[in-house]
Amino acid sequence: MNEFMKEAVSEAKTGITQGDGGPFGCVIVKNGEIVGRGHNEVVRLNDPTAHGEIMAIRNSCDALGTYDLSGSELYTTGEPCPMCLGAIMWANIGKVFYGCTVADADRIGFRDEVFYNRQRKDFFECIDRSQCLELFEEYYNMKDKVIY
Repeated sequence: MNEFMKEAVSEAKTGITQGDGGPFGCVIVKNGEIVGRGHNEVVRLNDPTAHGEIMAIRNSCDALGTYDLSGSELYTTGEPCPMCLGAIMWANIGKVFYGCTVADADRIGFRDEVFYNRQRKDFFECIDRSQCLELFEEYYNMKDKVIY
């Protein structure tokens, strides 16, 4: 077993043993060293965003003092959901290695599959765009802003 995936599995087992959430563990590696780790803490924190990948990204960013994880790799026990994939991409993580697939997670009761296949056009509605565009324009015109 890959040494970093072994650490991700260990992290997942810690979470399971503690009753924190599902079997999802993650480590983030930069320059051959683990810079952050996390496991699913949805149940413990009552936070639906506390997936293993999100917790590992938060841990890595805190440890490195940056929001940019360029040059790093992520090892996770389960294929990232769309939320986690978005966070991984926003963090500029260069490569993702995963163990179990979305179908594997579905088989043990997780509903990841619905987030990949559902089209919810009735779910989104654009309102008050002109006021929000003013806000965007104000930010755009600021000096010394960070656009990431």
